[in-house]
Amino acid sequence: MMKEKRKHYRFLAICMTFLVVIYVGVSAGGSAAAASESPSNHKRMAIIIDDVGNDMKGTAEILAIPVKLTVAVMPFLPTTKKDAIAAHEKGMDVIVHMPMEPKKGRPEWLGPGAITSNLTDEEVRERVEKAIDDVPHAIGMNNHMGSKITSDKRIMSIVLDVCKERGLFFVDSRTNFRSVVGELAISKNMPPVGNDVFLDDQNSKQHIRKQMDLAAQHAIDKDRCVVIGHVGHTGLNTSAVVRESVSRLQGQVEFVGIGDLVREVWNWHAAPTLPTGNK
Repeated sequence: MMKEKRKHYRFLAICMTFLVVIYVGVSAGGSAAAASESPSNHKRMAIIIDDVGNDMKGTAEILAIPVKLTVAVMPFLPTTKKDAIAAHEKGMDVIVHMPMEPKKGRPEWLGPGAITSNLTDEEVRERVEKAIDDVPHAIGMNNHMGSKITSDKRIMSIVLDVCKERGLFFVDSRTNFRSVVGELAISKNMPPVGNDVFLDDQNSKQHIRKQMDLAAQHAIDKDRCVVIGHVGHTGLNTSAVVRESVSRLQGQVEFVGIGDLVREVWNWHAAPTLPTGNK
């Protein structure tokens, strides 16, 4: 009788061991499958689309793309509020596309309310405040043009101070390789986020597609990539390539809003010290 019981217990022990092995194997396999199915594995791309706010070509097409993009909306233009609200309602991030004086270029390209080098400290602050107030749901800001201003410590220090006071981060579009934005941001405990790839510096689908592939590779190599494209002159080509690339690259990178990126990478959590009416 005792022998029979020992055999029975040994049989049960073997069965339990077998079940544990199967369970561990399935769990590991499930985890591996989940990891392989998690296409990006935290390889993130934040696509910012500039020049929104003036009913430019490609705006509707950009807003219809079914992933989280970021729209940079220029203040004080005919469709500023409409476009910012539409983007926000679609779950996209909205940032202020702040006009800033370039080293070269036509003044009329700047748009209203621009930051120029001849402004006093008080005037710079006032213009940045008004721009933030004019763009609903803005969580950040980047520069429109601005190759002259982004290398000016006096002015950019004020711009960043106002952004921080209002709970906004600043994305350096990197229109000037001598930009001081990154170092100033670090000194103010703000995320030093900047553009990595311009999509549409040439207006052809072939070039934009090549830039998207370059951006994807950057994201894979560096875990993240910030990309800037435009509506307007290149808008229809840019929106078409972004749409097709989202499907093509979704197994390699995760498309996120710029706000997601600054929170996750730089642990940025807005703590405005001044009231803001743009939420």
